[in-house]
Amino acid sequence: ADFNYGADEYDAEGNEEPKALPEGSETMPYIDESPTMSPQLSARSQESGDGVSPTPTDGLGTGGERDAGKGLEMRKLVLSGFLASEEIYINQLEALLLPMKPLKATATTSQPVLTLQQIETIFYKIQDIYEIHKEFYDSLCPKVQQWDSNVTMGHLFQKLASQLGVYKAFVDNYKIALETAEKCSQSNYQFQKISEELKVKGPKDSKESHTSVTMEALLYKPIDRVTRSTLVLHDLLKHTPADHPDYPLLQDALRISQNFLSSINEDIDPRRTAVTTPKGETRQLVKDGFLVELSEGSRKLRHVFLFTDVLLCAKLKKTAVGKHQQYDCKWYVPLADLVFPSPEESEHCPQVHVIPDHELEDMKMKISAIKSEVQKEKANKGQSRAIERLKKKMFENEFWLLLNSPAIPFRIHNRNGKSYLFLLSSDYERSEWREAIQKLQKKDLQAFVLSSVELQVLTGSCFKLRTVHNIPVTSNKDDDESPGLYGFLHVIVHSAKGFKQSANLYCTLEVDSFGYFVSKAKTRVFRDTTEPQWNEEFEIELEGSQSLRILCYEKCYDKTKLNKDNNEIVDKIMGKGQIQLDPQVVQTKNWHMDVIEMNGIKVEFSMKFTSRDMSLKRTPSKKQTGVFGVKISVVTKRERSKVPYIVRQCIEEVEKRGIEEVGIYRISGVATDIQALKAVFDANNKDILVMLSDMDINAIAGTLKLYFRELPEPLLTDRLYPAFMEGIALSDPAAKENCMMHLLRSLPDPNLITFLFLLEHLKRVAEKEPINKMSLHNLATVFGPTLLRPSEVESKGHLTLASDIWSHDVMAQVQVLLYYLQHPPISFTELKRNTLYFSTDV
Repeated sequence: ADFNYGADEYDAEGNEEPKALPEGSETMPYIDESPTMSPQLSARSQESGDGVSPTPTDGLGTGGERDAGKGLEMRKLVLSGFLASEEIYINQLEALLLPMKPLKATATTSQPVLTLQQIETIFYKIQDIYEIHKEFYDSLCPKVQQWDSNVTMGHLFQKLASQLGVYKAFVDNYKIALETAEKCSQSNYQFQKISEELKVKGPKDSKESHTSVTMEALLYKPIDRVTRSTLVLHDLLKHTPADHPDYPLLQDALRISQNFLSSINEDIDPRRTAVTTPKGETRQLVKDGFLVELSEGSRKLRHVFLFTDVLLCAKLKKTAVGKHQQYDCKWYVPLADLVFPSPEESEHCPQVHVIPDHELEDMKMKISAIKSEVQKEKANKGQSRAIERLKKKMFENEFWLLLNSPAIPFRIHNRNGKSYLFLLSSDYERSEWREAIQKLQKKDLQAFVLSSVELQVLTGSCFKLRTVHNIPVTSNKDDDESPGLYGFLHVIVHSAKGFKQSANLYCTLEVDSFGYFVSKAKTRVFRDTTEPQWNEEFEIELEGSQSLRILCYEKCYDKTKLNKDNNEIVDKIMGKGQIQLDPQVVQTKNWHMDVIEMNGIKVEFSMKFTSRDMSLKRTPSKKQTGVFGVKISVVTKRERSKVPYIVRQCIEEVEKRGIEEVGIYRISGVATDIQALKAVFDANNKDILVMLSDMDINAIAGTLKLYFRELPEPLLTDRLYPAFMEGIALSDPAAKENCMMHLLRSLPDPNLITFLFLLEHLKRVAEKEPINKMSLHNLATVFGPTLLRPSEVESKGHLTLASDIWSHDVMAQVQVLLYYLQHPPISFTELKRNTLYFSTDV
């Protein structure tokens, strides 16, 4: 069965329970007449293993169609759906033509409602279009009703396509027709009454006999229809065997339709997003997307719509299966009344409850683990039901992450009193929303209040007009979509030019992971310059990333604007830009240089990518001197020390001036600084201490992590790794204690002493958690894989994707370190004294 938890199936109040369709249920295809709805069949049988997938990923034609019979069955389903919507379309055209005759009759009397010229303009070509479609429907209907595999109907579609010239004439006249109808409505009450409520006949088998529709809505239908017919031709071709007599005819019809569409597309687009208010003003949708709103103390996922004169916040209503999806308006603010409160003004606003990092990291681990299981099931040709269950679980976890990770406040204030607070994970997005609103506010906007009917019409249009259909989670991706890059992106931010005046400038880098963007690195501030030269290198971990964003800021040093610890970013964005991470370009050994242009500013940078499996390999150093990549026993013997000098010095420096640094060990240091420290330690340079005291503290923390990462064998050794994995999985606390302590005793002395030395340091760092935001769990996440990951990971047959991240192993590695961090102090002498009571066999 086709499985895609789209935005249509979530509960926006944060009760992440996607709705499953009842077994064997079908949602009626094509009843919603929205211009943006793709007419791919939405018939689903959710639980049955043999359900038809409405959107096969095979290319056009049937190279991928394994079962010709099933393909023909799909043709019938596509045609039945199309026929149902064709009947509705003909009824709509009939409703439009109905007032034309009486209007023409009065035109020649002494009291005409409209002149003949006005009637001709408003109803231009409607009669011709009606006749074309009536003939097409009457010819196609019996073929679908008496269906068999030999039915041909390609000639009907070919004929329909050949008559598209009538549509061209209609489209060219469309704007004048609308304007004329609008003017006539304003000047003639009788016509206004007629055009506000045209009666459209319901389908034959429908309970509804008539529905009321405005003339303006009906005049849009022919434009919508061309798009829809073209999409149906796509679907038909997908399920028509290449040797079927219809195949070349459908191909020809599709070619004609596509050429026609591309020729008129420019005319259609603005109208597609236009909603006309009852007053006849054109209101266009400018931007929409999913944002997290903090409402009554809890996080809610909202769909936010920015129109030319109003910002509307909505959520999808829960609807019964087969019913149209609808939005429920939570609130709206006319742009004339909308202001962005300054940080000082927003101090009394509710504080944002930030979810601890370790909980977010845990959830990412869980999602990665489920992804691995899905891949395993697929590789083993597992049951579709099991895969669906896993995908549902993954959607729920990703939805939780989407709801709980954003922490950057975006405040909206209505001059008439009410304030609203959104939380975003990316300052780039916040800036996009703010800029889009401010651009619209430059126009002469009027304040207004929408009547309940007007609000209903506007909210009703949201479903048709929206451009963002699915919640941005990876479980909504099709299988053939790029999974993104997993591994490490090395980025050097070189310089920027194009600033009009001197300023204090810095850049931040954002990448997308788990469906949303997060800030990953930040350059130092280059003071009082128009041409900053940063030349800083960063190593950014990618988790399914497809884009890199660079934001350029001017640093704010004004103390009155700086806010107290509520994630406000008060620095001014000077420019921003993004590029797609093309695997072909970045997955080379060489640096790839690029430029991002933003508001007249050019930022130069270079990047190269290392896949996860390459970056996780421990490579022993070829040289016997130095400390990086050299066995810990060799280094301690050479130094005649119990703990390597590099470990002692870095820890001492961090405890001296970095223990209160926010995000110590989590925030990347500048890669060039780390490489410089590595070279100095390797050369055993006399200037080490001077250099350490001058160096940025994050670079020192990064050097310590790099030292452990580059050990030829992990600190807790390859030999004991399987036993650590088994020990941490034990359920009985006493057995786990015995096993975990016994494993420590089994380590070589230099490894054990160094591990205990590091352990006590990390505990001292965690004691400062209220200030540095680094909990024991955060530290275990950073150091666990570094201290435990085996030097050679045996390739496991089923792990085909880099995205599998060996997530079960990573979680266990974090748990091992966390166990020792949470344990009461462990002393080397105590451990060794107890050795007598245990067997030395691990």
